[in-house]
Amino acid sequence: MKHAYFSLLVITMLLAAVARADDGWTRMFDGKSLAGWKSNEEVPGCFTVEDGKLKVSGGRAHIFYVGPDGKASFKNFEFKAKVMTTPGGNSGIYFHTEFLEKGWPAKGFECQVNSTHKDPKKTGGLYAIQDVMNNAPSKDNEWCDYSIKVEGKHVVVKINGKVTADWTEPADWQPPKNMPGRRIAEGTFCLQGHDPKSITFYKDIMVRRLP
Repeated sequence: MKHAYFSLLVITMLLAAVARADDGWTRMFDGKSLAGWKSNEEVPGCFTVEDGKLKVSGGRAHIFYVGPDGKASFKNFEFKAKVMTTPGGNSGIYFHTEFLEKGWPAKGFECQVNSTHKDPKKTGGLYAIQDVMNNAPSKDNEWCDYSIKVEGKHVVVKINGKVTADWTEPADWQPPKNMPGRRIAEGTFCLQGHDPKSITFYKDIMVRRLP
């Protein structure tokens, strides 16, 4: 009887482990290489791997998630990552975007990463749409949990589990001036290198598709 109980317990634990492994999340960064990502090399060497972290430094450049087949694209999704800024660092996480050889991505939305950079728009804001002004919910040299969820026209951004932006695109939406691509659509993700003095780190980058 004890043997049967033990066997049942082991089976239950194995099934639970399988369920956790098959929860729909895809690891986007393996902690060892930039496999699945494509940099526009506007500043060569801006994106490197350091001790299991994706380091962003050196100037303006963007690295786009292309996935194993080079065709990654998402509409409804949950995204999560651990993010750490350093003093004066500025970066961003774009979604619904597409590869661009140089310049700021024209398509999609930027979720701001900035604890102490002079830009008053801080971590957790939907840049130029619903900004977090002046007081950042993140701290330099400390990891924060960064979450982005898009369902239909609804976007929710959370930092350490707290909602920092909650926005629904109106039916008559007019994007900000000079940002015509700020529309809910479909596309991939990218990480931003902002300026020569900015250094930021990312790890545990994950995505899960939603219906």
